[in-house]
Amino acid sequence: MTLVRWNPTRDIDSLHREMNRLFDALNPTRFASELELNFGPPAELHETDEAVILKLEVPGMNPEDLDIDVTRDAVSIRGERKQESETEENGTIRSEFRYGQFSRVISLPTHVDNSQVEAQYRDGLLTLTLPKVEEEKHKSVKVKVER
Repeated sequence: MTLVRWNPTRDIDSLHREMNRLFDALNPTRFASELELNFGPPAELHETDEAVILKLEVPGMNPEDLDIDVTRDAVSIRGERKQESETEENGTIRSEFRYGQFSRVISLPTHVDNSQVEAQYRDGLLTLTLPKVEEEKHKSVKVKVER
């Protein structure tokens, strides 16, 4: 009987190949018609002393196609990116764009005054300025240290 040394990289390489095969089988560009893919806009959240700033990438959409609801502790965004219908007579068109409806709920790190929200849409970037409620702006908690 021969002794074979265990090589962990061989097992990792094998796993890597199998995972690639799995993800290749689920490639949305190959099976876009068979798979219903949900997508949501990428978001960036920034907190200042006065407000929470939420930015969302929604390129190619009209602001009228967005439905935004704000509560004290979350923002809900729904919309639909509509597909433009184009046909090409001498071949097919390949598109990797995602079309359809999306919905996303983003939790906020602090309570906001949802009656004072400001929204701007410029160059495919939606910016929401969510002012903090008054008690959250200057909230300070005294911590007692015991021996």
